[in-house]
Parts: sequence; C-alpha cells; structure tokens
Amino acid sequence: MAPRRRPWHWNRWLIGTLVVAVVVVVGGPFLYFRVIEGPAPARLRLPKAHSSGGAVVPVDGQWTVGPTSQAGYRVNEVLFGQSNTAVGRTTAVTGRMTIAQSRVTAAAITVDLTKVSSDQALRDGQFQRRIMDTARFPTAVFTLTAPITLGAVPAVGGTVSERAAGTLAVRGATRPIVVSLSARRSPSTIEVSGSIPVQFSDWGIPNPSFGPASTEDHGIIEFLVTFAHA
Repeated sequence: MAPRRRPWHWNRWLIGTLVVAVVVVVGGPFLYFRVIEGPAPARLRLPKAHSSGGAVVPVDGQWTVGPTSQAGYRVNEVLFGQSNTAVGRTTAVTGRMTIAQSRVTAAAITVDLTKVSSDQALRDGQFQRRIMDTARFPTAVFTLTAPITLGAVPAVGGTVSERAAGTLAVRGATRPIVVSLSARRSPSTIEVSGSIPVQFSDWGIPNPSFGPASTEDHGIIEFLVTFAHA
C-alpha cells in the first residue's frame, strides 16, 4: 500500500505559520521601535542661544544647580536584529560650582539615580535593581579635581568649550575621568552640557542585556545643567 500523502492544505498551513512567525519576530520589533515607540530623544545639548533681559550677575561667586537641569544615560540595544537607542533621564540633579578670578575652582554634581526613568517600565526595573542596584548606590557624583581656567570672562550669550578633570562615582566605584564641556552664559545663569563615555565593566556595572534585548558593553552619561548665582 502506498504511503498516505499529507494533504496540500496542511503544507500551506505550515508555510503560512512560518511566514507569520518570521514577520512577527522581524517586523514586530521594527514596528514597535519605528512606529509605536518612535525615535529616541535627542542628545542633551545647549539649546539655541536666545536674547534675554535682566540684570547681569557677576561670574565670580557661588553657583547652584537649578530645577530645569537634566541628566541620564544613552545605550544602544538590539532586539531581534532591530537597533534602538535606550534613553533614561531625570531632573533630580543637585550641586554647586565656585568661580573665582575666571577659574572654576570647585564643582560637584549629584544625580539621584532612583529617579531615572525611560519610556519602558521593564527597562526601568532592570536599571533600578540588577544593573545599578540603586537601593545600595542611589547616586552618581561628579567631582572636579583640577581648576578650569576660563581665560577671558565670556560675554552674555557667549559659548565656551573646556575639558574638566574629575572623578565619577557610580555603583560603589570611583574613577578619574576627563569630560568635554560646552557652557553658555546668560545674564543670570550658566548652562553646561556634556557627555561621559562609560565602559560598564570599569565601574562594575552588569551588562544591561536582558531577555531578547542585547546591548553594547558601554554607553554614555549625558547632562544639561543650569547654574544660578547663589
């Protein structure tokens, strides 16, 4: 007796199922990242210069971090072959800066990592617990370790670029860093932006990869800090 042949409609059903699975696995992440989630927020940079009135405060003196300041992370990730940039931020930024005789003589910035959030609750849970363990290490702190010489005092609306040597304390590890900064003076504030490359293993940070999402072994800390004269 000849063997029974599987009906053709079963073959078509099997092929159709495989096609749907491929579309879901490949097209699903693409649809999510490009349509549902949308593009990642732009990098934190100095906003466009704009004219503003008011009394001009002296540059020398004590400056404190204002409530509009932001800091956070930016990490590239891949889900089923689709690339995405994960971004988390917070406005819970505090700190002080001292300027004397056209030199930044002291500065310390603290970011409350327990307040960092992204657009994904699952990612935030991983960040708060496994990755950054914010219950034990709730803050990231940058401390200036060498003065920054500004040269001539920048005019109101002027922008300067400098490099700052300091230490970054994250997740129980403190390491020296040099960060490139851009700063702009307004009549009553100084805005400072920059980014710090972070190799996760240098600070004992576990690789953020989890589930089907894989990430690079490095990312950046980015910030836009507005100082007001104390």
